[in-house]
Amino acid sequence: MKKSLIAFGAIAMLAACSSPQPEQVEIEETPVEPAAYSSLLSDTDKQTYTTFKLTTDLSLLSEEDKQIIPLLIEAGEIMDGLFWRESFGEKDSLMALISDPDAQAFALANYGPWDRLNDNQPFLYGVGEKPLGAQYYPTDMTKEEFESLNNPHKTSLYTFIKRDDQGRLIHAYFHEEFSEEVQEAANLLREAAAISTNTSFKFYLEQRAKALETDRYNASDIAWLNLKDNHIDVIIGPIENYEDHLYGYKAAHECYVLVKDLEWSARLDRYKDLLPGLQTELPCNEKYKQDAIGSNAQLNAYDVVFYAGDCNAGSKTIAVNLPNDETIQQQHGTRRSQLKNAMRAKYDMILEPIADELIDESQRQHITFDAFFGNTMFHEVAHGLGIKNTINDNGTVREALKDQASALEEGKADILGLWMVTRLFEMGEIEEGVVEDNYVTFLAGIFRSVRFGASSAHGKANMLRFNYFKDAGAFAYNEASGKYTVNFDAMQEAVSSLSSLILQLQGDGDYDGVTALMNDKGLIGAQLQSDLDKLDEAGIPVDVIFEQGTEALGL
Repeated sequence: MKKSLIAFGAIAMLAACSSPQPEQVEIEETPVEPAAYSSLLSDTDKQTYTTFKLTTDLSLLSEEDKQIIPLLIEAGEIMDGLFWRESFGEKDSLMALISDPDAQAFALANYGPWDRLNDNQPFLYGVGEKPLGAQYYPTDMTKEEFESLNNPHKTSLYTFIKRDDQGRLIHAYFHEEFSEEVQEAANLLREAAAISTNTSFKFYLEQRAKALETDRYNASDIAWLNLKDNHIDVIIGPIENYEDHLYGYKAAHECYVLVKDLEWSARLDRYKDLLPGLQTELPCNEKYKQDAIGSNAQLNAYDVVFYAGDCNAGSKTIAVNLPNDETIQQQHGTRRSQLKNAMRAKYDMILEPIADELIDESQRQHITFDAFFGNTMFHEVAHGLGIKNTINDNGTVREALKDQASALEEGKADILGLWMVTRLFEMGEIEEGVVEDNYVTFLAGIFRSVRFGASSAHGKANMLRFNYFKDAGAFAYNEASGKYTVNFDAMQEAVSSLSSLILQLQGDGDYDGVTALMNDKGLIGAQLQSDLDKLDEAGIPVDVIFEQGTEALGL
């Protein structure tokens, strides 16, 4: 191993406790039980992450930018605390009961005592299983109780479900539950707006501040989409619903602070005009591609200089497609944000070493960063294609597919993204490299993302695709070398057929069909597990942890 891959700052590597009994330790000045949680971390667990410093070219930032970025980071730190409470509860109460430095660092990376990259298995003795609904619902609530509740706010993205003094289920909006914190974050956004001389960015910050205070986000989402000439950006608030494994209804707080890569953004901009035409060519029945595509879709590249909350938990996001609201997507479009520096970190530190281990030498030349960037970018673009509303009056796809919606949507985006790359090569719109680069890099990318585990929507999507491709003969495995080669024609056919299947399941809102598909193909088989074990033995990290903030930036 080239370096200490746990790499949580200067934390020393300690062996996992051999005894499953909690140690008795004395915790000074902390009014909690004196017993500390003992660690269940193995040596392999301790090499899960490697570090990467988030920076950008400060010479390209104006003095105004340098004043605003620290305020946005401070607001992001507040989002980080809110996500802790949504995911686990009180951060300090957990950290006070962990004596092992490695386990403390692992808890920080996972926002709780459950390993997000290992199906949310506990890595501390005695903590129990993670509630499927995280902290959004009472842990003693049954599905029958929730589904019989006559409350129009119960499925809102922005509410907790709680019990009142009589034990009845009630709702509480985030801005009520976190009133002091969201007010502080809103004030920071307004302070940044007061500094900004960019009229549209100033307006967005003001609208987003108001949204945090009210949990009404549509106006600020539209204002964000109207940003065109801003050099810095911030995505902040409760956004994705991955943390809610019970229903997939509840959003989680997060924050990205971004610096636009103007050169790469200009390169990407030319693809947006092609999206309506690609929607009409989707490889499925016409009735599953009837949704219109927004006219002002945007493709931009950024250096990300700060992550907080949901996007920073476990596997780190490297591309974002927002807003999620289906009506806004159709009327105003979306912005696909490629986080180029974070993407480069994962390519250099993880994807290339994986390819060295598992991709046959005859196809290694097809592993390229441009293909990795393109596959990731068109994954985000593909979120905007397909169908958002069921064709049989079952509501939106997200409502109809409930807890299965996220994993299937990620699977759709992955597979349609590769379909789009293929079509753009055929149209002559992509001139860098060859389409085989994207196919081989895509296969290597499956091994990277499968390691995120079954608890991750992205991990489930990758298992689904790996097993579907395997059954379709899209790749071959050499028993002697232990490496894979892509069968290009078979993979192209599998891409089209899986795209058609996923779009049909979404359009029909077929919850039972999706569940059956995931139960059949969303699993790690013996051969794949052997490959993943090989990557662990080679000391290849699963993901990254960021050194970040104003100090890392030098601001």
